[in-house]
Amino acid sequence: MSITVKIDLGYEFSVKAKAAEVFEVLSDVPTSVSHFPKVEQLTDLGGGVYQWEMQKVGTTQVNIQTVYASKYTSKFDAAKGQGTVKWTPVKGVGNALVSGHWKIGDRAGKATDIELAIEGEIEVPLPGLMKMVVVPVVQGEFEKLVEKYIANLIKRFGGEV
Repeated sequence: MSITVKIDLGYEFSVKAKAAEVFEVLSDVPTSVSHFPKVEQLTDLGGGVYQWEMQKVGTTQVNIQTVYASKYTSKFDAAKGQGTVKWTPVKGVGNALVSGHWKIGDRAGKATDIELAIEGEIEVPLPGLMKMVVVPVVQGEFEKLVEKYIANLIKRFGGEV
């Protein structure tokens, strides 16, 4: 028996770095993921597909480890200073399906506007009776990790505008 936890997050922020630099970091999956907290292992499965294995969270008796794979595609228009990095879930790998995107846009050469959207479903192997407790905890933990990731990236890009 398992519980399905839905994730739906969206963020917008601006950094001091140029759009090309932001795109270079975010489109290089291992470099981007190096800023994400609690990643135990990132595996390149080839063809733009990466498998994420997060550190286990919880207690010794009850813990959860999220494992999933996503296929990444990216494009950048240097003339417009705009780019996107998108990822779509790869079914049959791990216990989660995660998709999302980065949208990167130059703001008159002075800053870069960034949008992050993440959607996902995580299967947690716990009885349905625990749903009311588990769902908000897993959602809250995922949200904290993403917010720390954004903070790490903002620092990497020289601060927020």
